Amino acid sequence: MPRFHHDRDLDTRARVIRLIREFFHTNHYLEVETPVRSPAIIPEAHIDPFMSDDHFLMASPELYMKRLLTRGYSHIFQICKCFRKDERGRFHLPEMTLLEWYGAGDTYLNLMDQCQSLVRHIANGLNMPDRLCYQGHTLDLIRPFARMSVHQAFETHAGISCDQALAEGRFDEIMGFVIEPCLGRNQPVFLMDYPRSLASLAALHPDNPAVAQRCEFYMAGIEMANGFTELTDARIQRQRFKQQNQIRKRLGMPDLPLPDRFLSELANLPPCAGIALGVDRLVMLFADAPAIDQVVAFTPEDG
Repeated sequence: MPRFHHDRDLDTRARVIRLIREFFHTNHYLEVETPVRSPAIIPEAHIDPFMSDDHFLMASPELYMKRLLTRGYSHIFQICKCFRKDERGRFHLPEMTLLEWYGAGDTYLNLMDQCQSLVRHIANGLNMPDRLCYQGHTLDLIRPFARMSVHQAFETHAGISCDQALAEGRFDEIMGFVIEPCLGRNQPVFLMDYPRSLASLAALHPDNPAVAQRCEFYMAGIEMANGFTELTDARIQRQRFKQQNQIRKRLGMPDLPLPDRFLSELANLPPCAGIALGVDRLVMLFADAPAIDQVVAFTPEDG
């Protein structure tokens, strides 16, 4: 069959999405669908949502998926569209495709194992089981993916401690411009154990309450996924949402309504973990595409 979009790698995209579904179906996850519009979303200080009439377009299906866990659906996943205003660039789209999955009884340690298995499954399905070559970098997919704490990453790559960066208000700047480009260059890596102030929906580490059980996944210097052992305390979760709104106010952004329906059901959430992975970026890597535009059928500018 002829390909009319020679500048788009839609074949690889379709194959990657098929392999994602195959992986989760084989591992007995239920594929679910949740609303794209909601009267309330997660209040996050640095995400500006789109409106659709009097509802928000979802930046993540997280709240609805957790509510499904409270109703007895123990292992679920979905591939869906999510929306974030003012996100456009080489690795960013305001309308993106997200893979999100949750497992009852899991922790962020399980998520890292699952993420590694998923990437290897896709690589095998695309006939590249040993290594992934992306824009001149060769990533080893055979060895166990590396794991590094956030504090270790600052010491190794930034020449400044994580605590000092937080105190000076430079954490995001240093992470984005200094540390992240170094991560996962030769081997995929998980950055883990974030400072507690940077994980509004994550449970704290049982052995070190100064950090949260949060991990982010990097390949070729690109952030691919963000996951954590879920916080299940509704009182603490409400406080954290309010803190995010306070930060939004200081930044000159409007308050967001609290997701009261979610908070009312949170007491029934079992111990669990969940993670969101950017499908567009994953396809970029496997297609060796320099920009996200090459792995979607239409960019925002094509509308």
